[in-house]
Amino acid sequence: MAKAVALGVALFVFWLALSGHYTPFLLAMGILSTLLCVFIAIRMGLIDSETVPTQLRGRLLLYWAWLAVEIVKSNWAVGRIILSRRPNLGQQFVLVPITQSTEMGRVIFANSITLTPGTVTVETAEHAMLVHALQPSFVPSIPDMGERVSSVEGA
Repeated sequence: MAKAVALGVALFVFWLALSGHYTPFLLAMGILSTLLCVFIAIRMGLIDSETVPTQLRGRLLLYWAWLAVEIVKSNWAVGRIILSRRPNLGQQFVLVPITQSTEMGRVIFANSITLTPGTVTVETAEHAMLVHALQPSFVPSIPDMGERVSSVEGA
């Protein structure tokens, strides 16, 4: 039940952020639509720790902040490569071990790699991921990212 309430609150806050209208009628419609969505999710059996990850709360926000800094740093590095007269590319494929214990942790890790400019998750397997890196200097940050994702998921 707590996950359903958390989903309802998150949906309503998201609705408020997108709507920007705070008249009584529209607030009532937002509450009704949120309740309907939560009811449908309960009926479909969609509410579990994977779809409503309330256990990640604060740790995930800290991870997003760290990831945002990494994305900016990588953008800067890729920008320098693009704008240089003679780009020194050392493209390579790297096999990165997966230390996350849940499917959600693996997805967060793979998406984080792909969101960071200069690296792309090409393929995932049970215990490793194939990652393409634009330069060898982009590879050392990947294991650190994996450790941070593991700490977010509580492994």
